[in-house]
Amino acid sequence: MNTLKTILILTIFPFWGTGGFIFAQDSTILKSQQTAVSKLEKAVSSRDLKNQAEAYISIADNYFNQKQYSKSEENLLKAKQIYEQINNKKGLAEVARKLAQAQENQNKWQAAAENYETAENYSGSALDKSRNQNDYKRLTSNSPAAKQKAIEENISINSQKSENYQELAKDYTNLADVNIQQKNIPLAVQNLNSAYEITKNSMPQQALEINRKKTDLYVENKEFEKAIESKKQVLEEDFVKKNSEVEVKQIQELADIYLKTDDSGEAEKLLESAYKIAIEKGHTLEARKSILKLDSLYVAKGEIRKSIGIYKDFLSKLPNLLSKDQSLTDSKLMQETEEKINQLEKEKNLQEQIVKKKNLLNYFLFSGLILAVIFIGYALFTQRKLRIQNKKIELQSLRREMNPHFIFNSLNSVNQFIAENNELEANQYLTKFSKLMRGVMENSKEDFIGFSEELELLQNYLALEKIRFNDKFDYEINVAENLKNSDVQIPGMLIQPFLENSIWHGLRYRNEKGFLQLNFKKDEKKLTVEIDDNGIGIEKSKAQKTVHQNRRNGRGMKNIQERIQLLNSLYGKNITVSVSDKPDENGVLVVLEIV
Repeated sequence: MNTLKTILILTIFPFWGTGGFIFAQDSTILKSQQTAVSKLEKAVSSRDLKNQAEAYISIADNYFNQKQYSKSEENLLKAKQIYEQINNKKGLAEVARKLAQAQENQNKWQAAAENYETAENYSGSALDKSRNQNDYKRLTSNSPAAKQKAIEENISINSQKSENYQELAKDYTNLADVNIQQKNIPLAVQNLNSAYEITKNSMPQQALEINRKKTDLYVENKEFEKAIESKKQVLEEDFVKKNSEVEVKQIQELADIYLKTDDSGEAEKLLESAYKIAIEKGHTLEARKSILKLDSLYVAKGEIRKSIGIYKDFLSKLPNLLSKDQSLTDSKLMQETEEKINQLEKEKNLQEQIVKKKNLLNYFLFSGLILAVIFIGYALFTQRKLRIQNKKIELQSLRREMNPHFIFNSLNSVNQFIAENNELEANQYLTKFSKLMRGVMENSKEDFIGFSEELELLQNYLALEKIRFNDKFDYEINVAENLKNSDVQIPGMLIQPFLENSIWHGLRYRNEKGFLQLNFKKDEKKLTVEIDDNGIGIEKSKAQKTVHQNRRNGRGMKNIQERIQLLNSLYGKNITVSVSDKPDENGVLVVLEIV
């Protein structure tokens, strides 16, 4: 029979080796953990330290609710380290208190006391300071009376706010521990009952722990009838009846109490009931526990047939049982979630190392070499994606180019105004210049900006050039009615270089004052931009420029053509530009069409 049983156990429970089973998780906790990990992943990706700390706290809370206090402590320490780094005092107060509670549940009294003290130092309100100070006294005092006083003060504090019910329940439980030290069992039971009433409607898991603590207290004092009554009471609660897995566990615990009274008959009935519910509802682990306990009872009574029979029954129902057991799936998902947390932690640590090394020149050189190698290898496998990315990088670089001569000439103009004691003109020029620079910088991150924003930049630019070359040209901007207040998006700073060419290479070489006209039109399919000047024209301008100036101007136009090609390629646009001398009069006409 023992051989058969061993074979059955190995057949049925190959995945339940010592320490190897992943215990069933509450689906609510699993969902909460997955949400927290998702938040952590985004925070690590964006290097958002505050959200990283909040995610670690959420993860720690879930571990705490599963009574995995060491893992809770581990994640809270990470959150604490981040809050210290960003000097978030409110966050430090919160995480230090949670950390103290996790350490207290591991009997790390000194570390817990230190964190309660830290929470007190960083608490923003007088009540929070007092609450943490009382918990510090509770852990560090050797006098039960002093402990009791500190706990009672916290009960008074936590009773003032309804949201502190969880803390209040913990206070009553702590007070019960002191009562037990004082050998006052009735008062300990009374305080445990208070804690149970607070938690049973909102925190059933904590309520079950309190009930178990009270039942164990009765058993230790040989008050078995009260222990049985207490366990039967919790079996009647709605939160137990609605959760079959919890119900099975409570029935098993009640059976254990009957076994301590030597009432094996009642224990056997309860365990058979627990087994039946576990099979029906798909709780594999709890069915196994019931079988093992029943097997011990059957063997003790010499009922070998029953022992073998229940194993055979379980084996026949195992496939269907496993298919219904959501806890096994949840356990696997929880394990994967934990692995993801570890992976994110590795990624976070790697990011921190990179940030620290960025101040070292050697690191930059080494990183550049590594990135180049990665770039080449990556290009071999993902050419298309890399081409697109390179185009975006190139487009960004082209977009951010500013004409250094424009900046230097602008500053020279300011210098000239100052030299002539023309402070008003200098101030006006500087104001417009800084506004233009600010607009350029703000919009340099995007490939397309709003029409109104681009129009404002062009107005500022022309106003600056008008101040600089006041006697050389006048200008006019015409905007079609259907473009005013429009949400049309256009490439930023694509038009400005053409205006600059008109002014610097055409209008400023005229003997008389010239005129520049900027027109915006729009129909259903395209936006048309016209830049019309009466300068000296393209050919005459080339003749007057030096070789260096011709090269510079050629590079400027090449920049524009490259930007247009990249925009067309990346965004499926059809942007065209034509630049030509006007046939019947002096000047140049530029027509830019954006489809």
